[in-house]
Amino acid sequence: MSTETQFITALGPNDQDDGDEGRQRRGLAISALTKIGQNQLGYMVPSQSGKGDYMVALGDAPFCTCPDFESRQAKCKHVYAVEFTVERETASDGSTTVTESVQVTKTSEWTIYNQAQTHEAERFSELLQDLCAGIPNPPQTTGRPRLPLSDVVYSLASRAYSTKSGRRHASELREAEANGVITKAPSYNSAFRYLENPDLTPLLKSLIEETAKPLAGIEDDFAVDSSGFSTTTYNRWYDHKWGKERSRASWVKTHIMVGVKTHVVTSVEATPTESADSKQLPYLLERTSKSFDIGEVSADKAYSDHKNVHAIQDAGGTAYIPFRSNSTGQASSKHSYDSLWHRMWAFYNFNRADFNAHYHKRSNVETAFSMIKAKFGGSVRAKSPTAQVNEVLCKILCHNICVLIQSIYELELEPTFWGFEAEKSVAPKQFSFAGF
Repeated sequence: MSTETQFITALGPNDQDDGDEGRQRRGLAISALTKIGQNQLGYMVPSQSGKGDYMVALGDAPFCTCPDFESRQAKCKHVYAVEFTVERETASDGSTTVTESVQVTKTSEWTIYNQAQTHEAERFSELLQDLCAGIPNPPQTTGRPRLPLSDVVYSLASRAYSTKSGRRHASELREAEANGVITKAPSYNSAFRYLENPDLTPLLKSLIEETAKPLAGIEDDFAVDSSGFSTTTYNRWYDHKWGKERSRASWVKTHIMVGVKTHVVTSVEATPTESADSKQLPYLLERTSKSFDIGEVSADKAYSDHKNVHAIQDAGGTAYIPFRSNSTGQASSKHSYDSLWHRMWAFYNFNRADFNAHYHKRSNVETAFSMIKAKFGGSVRAKSPTAQVNEVLCKILCHNICVLIQSIYELELEPTFWGFEAEKSVAPKQFSFAGF
């Protein structure tokens, strides 16, 4: 599909390739997240691009006014959305009340929010326990028996959720052991030693991605950005020009990709030192595309690069990234003529209103960072660079679990983890944890 077609069609970039199964997933998401009205002509399904509604008629020969149905003359995601809604709202006598049932009032929104918040702590423990159950223990042949890795991860994540210090959180871990949630409560010193182990970093990243998977049928548009988490450590150097020592607080630079509807973090990269934003996008995109269909990807000018635009298109998506003031759509001494780059540049410069209608979704990644820092803190307590990165990853893991809890009440989602054998979910050989 050409880039121009992606801008004017109601289809996601993958709709023509993933068949009815993909359209059903999108229809389920539309049914759960949007208001579907009804009039004398049929059902009105809001366009996902925010431009008007599509008219859907059910019956022996379903009909929709969207381009996908017009080109295929077969069920589209809007038809599936109406079918899911009608099925959900059909009474025992066969009557339907779509208009009344789909109109979500402020009262019902607050009711859902209150339920999620008042039951969050207990739900968090349940989901975290289920998630950690899929973590196998690394093989050990000699030495003192190690703590179960699942118990260590549970203790670190629950400490991040509580925002307490390791010492003050110890009593909660002993209570979890007494209730059978974990087999052995690690001491705070043992937990700190695991936090400093670099083998923990890829495991935490995989757990973050696993907690995002239950929302694969909901999210197809994503936003990317980075932010810093402050630390209590300082970088010092001697300034020869002024003849004195200077210092500056260090921070953990964190790059994330989030789904714009639920703010779930689908992939993450955290570094103990400053790292360029643009180079992180292909990695985040590649990790996200393993579980999600890529529709739109929004990012700021820091990610404006030929490689990033092509990486998003290769993943089946459309990039909405503003161009720098000195960018042109023509060939340069560094880059030969790039047709995709030229089309995107022309769309950005000559269709700015349409571009901004999609680009505004980028604000959702700022919202996600705000949610994480407001709830779990914008700074870390750890001292070593590796432990600081792992502590940030624990915060993001907690954020994803809280997003799932909200989805349980808002979308009637029942999240499950590790869709295959737990022993195969995380290869033990990747995590040696030598010395523990």
